[in-house]
Amino acid sequence: MADRTEQLLSEGLAAWGVHLPYEAQRTLCAYLQLLTQKNEEVNLTAVSGAEALVRRHLLDSLAPLHLGLLREGGTLIDVGTGAGLPGLPLAVAAGDLSVTLLDSLGKRIDFLSHTLSQLAISNAQPLLGRAEELGHHPAHREVYRTATARAVAPLRTLCEYCLPFVRVGGTLIAYKGADVAQEVEDARNAIEQLGGKLDRVETYRVPGEQLDRSLVVLSKIAPCDARFPRRHSRIVKNPL
Repeated sequence: MADRTEQLLSEGLAAWGVHLPYEAQRTLCAYLQLLTQKNEEVNLTAVSGAEALVRRHLLDSLAPLHLGLLREGGTLIDVGTGAGLPGLPLAVAAGDLSVTLLDSLGKRIDFLSHTLSQLAISNAQPLLGRAEELGHHPAHREVYRTATARAVAPLRTLCEYCLPFVRVGGTLIAYKGADVAQEVEDARNAIEQLGGKLDRVETYRVPGEQLDRSLVVLSKIAPCDARFPRRHSRIVKNPL
């Protein structure tokens, strides 16, 4: 599987015009191997098979690089990272980023801690906690240049989880499907209340896939009101 995985990743990156050093590509493939092995014990992903893993996990995670959405350096928090997606591939591909992988489940954080150690990835660190709580913590509130989230929540809800982490002048990148227009419209009030502004929606297609996907890009233009984020129950029951 390893050779096939490396080939698929190399071909996908070439199709996108994204250059990654060979060692970075090998690290990404080794990550998939660890993920596949751990998934036999703990449910971390429903995706299986070399092609699906490379396309849906690695290449999809790297879409912001393909689209030129990540500036050099700075800090990034991946909210609801799960098995480390998209934050871990972004950390490997953009070694000048400092990436925080946030998740509320200990089994996922344990896997990420082991993986980062095994693969000697020094510019990423796991963080156990809930976004609605850490979004009020001085060490994390409005300090990150970029926040990312993939398959976490509807956009109007996601904004309240993520935008409190983003500093003014920073960016939230939300990974979504192709048909995102209504979701964006429903989130307009939340975006405004949380100090954000819709920058653009980028549509893309992962090499080898037939379905379009979207990145919703929000700019942080004003600080969040101290009320936000609210408790989880209120966010879910009464979204902005």
